[in-house]
Amino acid sequence: MMTYTQPLIGIAFVWAGFVCAISFMEAWLKFRAPGATLPVGLSIGRLIFSALNKVEWSFALVSAFLLIYGVNHQGLSPVFLLVPVLLLLQTAWLLPAMNKRAALVIAGAEVSRSSLHFYYIGAELLKLVLLVMFGIQLFYM
Repeated sequence: MMTYTQPLIGIAFVWAGFVCAISFMEAWLKFRAPGATLPVGLSIGRLIFSALNKVEWSFALVSAFLLIYGVNHQGLSPVFLLVPVLLLLQTAWLLPAMNKRAALVIAGAEVSRSSLHFYYIGAELLKLVLLVMFGIQLFYM
């Protein structure tokens, strides 16, 4: 059986880098730019997080293919299986809900406080930890 461990290691760490760069840097820095208003920042965020979500699904699908068809599964823990679950949660619930709220703010409406961003940040932190654990685990296969 051919092994795809090296590409999977690369995907895990590049994916982790995307999460760090977008979710933990770009997300809050855009609001610090001179002249950036809340509606402008939210518009940019919606665009960027939509693109990130598509890239993440690409990483997930390629990883799943490589895991199914090319990795010796002996010693591989189910750490990676939680990543697509988190991604699905973000795609099906968190991003649509946050996009809806952002659209209201962009349109000038006032919205009540919400915990959605905290849930999203928690999911991103957990996803980051799981991706790093998965990448490290692959080094020892």
